[in-house]
Amino acid sequence: MTASSGRENPGPEHLPVFPTGTGVDGGVAAPAASRTRPGPRGRSRRPGGSTWRVPTALIALTVIPVIAGSLRLLELAGGPVLLPTNPRIDASPTPVVVHVVAVTLFALLGAFQFSTRLRRRRPGWHRRSGRVLVVTGLGVAGSGLWMTLFYAGAPGGYLLWAVRLLVGSAMAASIVLAFTAIRRRDIPTHRAWMIRAYALAAGAGTQLFTQGISEPVFGTGDLPKALSMTSGWLINIAIAELIIRRPARRRGRRAADAQTRALMVGSP
Repeated sequence: MTASSGRENPGPEHLPVFPTGTGVDGGVAAPAASRTRPGPRGRSRRPGGSTWRVPTALIALTVIPVIAGSLRLLELAGGPVLLPTNPRIDASPTPVVVHVVAVTLFALLGAFQFSTRLRRRRPGWHRRSGRVLVVTGLGVAGSGLWMTLFYAGAPGGYLLWAVRLLVGSAMAASIVLAFTAIRRRDIPTHRAWMIRAYALAAGAGTQLFTQGISEPVFGTGDLPKALSMTSGWLINIAIAELIIRRPARRRGRRAADAQTRALMVGSP
């Protein structure tokens, strides 16, 4: 009690506390002049609310090719034949086994690398899984290149053959560049190259849609097949480049806003 007013002076425990993620840093309420501006009404931001959206979407994109590859492995292990027969695979199954196992691990494990919250909370897991991704990613690219070079008579003609060589080489180069970038602690460059590698590896998921649209309209000839599969990779790369450049645009906007505020403060 204070002698002058007879009213209880509230301690810190009675002051309002703002929850984290509402536009105000958690803790005791700041004076009105120093509070950050609240966000739009009706759009409360929950910490981690969108943590799993991107990984879930990526897994959904790749799940059908992963299932198809698993059925092929089951067939090669002596199980029932559930997919169309492929004499090239029957004659040399080892590259297919390597490709399916590697791409399954790369697609599923790589999807969780897109969770910012998971990377920040478990950096050790991120580093360990990153090593696995380097090995499996090179396995995907290497086995894909081997099958392109040594499996004769693959559909799609010379155009698709050349595109597959380009995609496999680009994926391998992306992983090597990502690895060298993280070795010198260049995280933005590492992030950019790994995103590109994942986009190329996930091409089969997008190609389900591009081929599904192309075949009823243009048929199943070599040229339509080559163009529809190429468009799947191009769509993925375009989306990857948008994701890579988005943080740079945000940093540029924040820098411009800070410069504008500094000019306003310094103006008479």
